Amino acid sequence: MGVLVCFHAHPDDEVFITGGVIRQASDAGHRVVLVTATDGALGEVPDGLLAPGESLARRRLAELEASAAALGVHRVVPLHYRDSGMAGTDDNTHPDAFCNVDVEIAAGRLAEVLTAENADVVTIYDENGGYGHPDHIQVHRVGVRATELAGVERVYEAAVNRDHMKRMIAANPAWSDGAQPPDVDTLGLPEEQITTVVDVTGHVEAKRAAMVAHATQVGDFGPFLELPGELLAAAFGTEWFRRRGVPDGTSESALAL
Repeated sequence: MGVLVCFHAHPDDEVFITGGVIRQASDAGHRVVLVTATDGALGEVPDGLLAPGESLARRRLAELEASAAALGVHRVVPLHYRDSGMAGTDDNTHPDAFCNVDVEIAAGRLAEVLTAENADVVTIYDENGGYGHPDHIQVHRVGVRATELAGVERVYEAAVNRDHMKRMIAANPAWSDGAQPPDVDTLGLPEEQITTVVDVTGHVEAKRAAMVAHATQVGDFGPFLELPGELLAAAFGTEWFRRRGVPDGTSESALAL
């Protein structure tokens, strides 16, 4: 059996991006380790959700543990860096923000985890962090360097399939009737760059359970929690990756565990 390490920026990122492959790998008997770079303390939270004196960072860590349990994760490793906030905000300039930390130092910390776990496969983000979030971009930089230090060769960049998103938008009657669709020209990766397409439809209920665990992120997950199974599978039943260092034209249906 192999060891899969998924490196993410914030608590809750695992749900959308790699939740299916995490549950799939765990169910197949592989060990799964989830590493998060930041505490997610700059996320938005519904009014009245936090208990008196409770910090958002502490709550999100508890939610992460619950989500990880729903996905079958064996170990959660928070690195506790400061959340950098959304791109273009003042928080990006804080010297302790994850986007500003020394890549070599952060990569060394992650490499220690990879070495201790004898990682076989590591997932990170593509170089634009999916949608340009500074913490996601830093995950890419740190993750690439850490896998070099630890000698892990099977590295996958989790990404949204940009062309798939465009097809979904084109098929949506609301947008075809003249409403302004979202701009996805810089989202994720074009289909031609994706090497690995994983069918995770058998694990979408685990992804739903992980969404439920992240109560502070109801703004992100709320619209999906009540979807019937077939619609949930259509929205979240496929996960896409670009495997680093493989020849053009590589096509896989699973991570190489």
